[in-house]
Amino acid sequence: MSSVLFDTPGPRARARNRLISIISTIVVLALLGYVVLRFYSTGQFDASKWEWLLYEQIQIELLGALWNTVRAFLMGALFALVFGAVFALGRLSDHSWIRVPCGFVVELFRAIPLVVLIFFLYYAAPSLGVNFGQYWSVVLGLTLYNGSVLAETFRAGVTALPKGQTEAAYSIGMRKNQVMRTVVLPQAVRMMLPAIISQLVVLLKDSALGFLITYQELLYYARYLGGIPTLDRPIIPVSLVVAAIYISMCLLLTWFATYLDRRNRRTKKTRQLAPAAKPLAETAAGD
Repeated sequence: MSSVLFDTPGPRARARNRLISIISTIVVLALLGYVVLRFYSTGQFDASKWEWLLYEQIQIELLGALWNTVRAFLMGALFALVFGAVFALGRLSDHSWIRVPCGFVVELFRAIPLVVLIFFLYYAAPSLGVNFGQYWSVVLGLTLYNGSVLAETFRAGVTALPKGQTEAAYSIGMRKNQVMRTVVLPQAVRMMLPAIISQLVVLLKDSALGFLITYQELLYYARYLGGIPTLDRPIIPVSLVVAAIYISMCLLLTWFATYLDRRNRRTKKTRQLAPAAKPLAETAAGD
């Protein structure tokens, strides 16, 4: 009659939860209706506000801004995953001269806001003789901050595995790098996949901070496009379009993670069934 975290609700609790859900849905729908009504009353749905979508030059520039966002995300995600994996292994090292510096780097960049990192890389680093430029300032900022968060995610996923598996691997003579590569990491990655994808979604949205250093990504172009007087300053329509693009990319990333999870489960199930199917096949061949 009870689950792991809480008791199973009874008839009264289920009725109360159902009533709260209905009221919450009505409130949310009412708020959305009010927002749509305000948009309509202020002329945000007028054709003149959406005419900018028909211009070929604007379409090309919007796709260019989208590509700038995507390429910053892809490069930042790749470097952040590598950074997180390397420093997570460093924090799990048995040697203190590796573990302590890795822990310091991770905690340092986790504590510094991403905006400060981007500003430092773009504005302060040139005074030290290093000029990263707009693109690499955004990418490196995303890498350092999100990579540090991913390092903790990886470390937590590895330490969450039952110790009996690693002890069994050590008992048959495997070395630590073999245990980590063949036993721990394959299982830990499957466990950490939702958290990894959630952090990558955060990284994708954080790429919008590039507009603060005039990196021409989606948000920067949306602000520019929404302030053009000849287009009737369509800031709200442009914001809606850009928001829809961000939501679509995040949903696509989530779908990809779900696809990988299902594929891993099917592969695992196939491997579990294969040893059982082999004796049956050999028995049939013997008969």
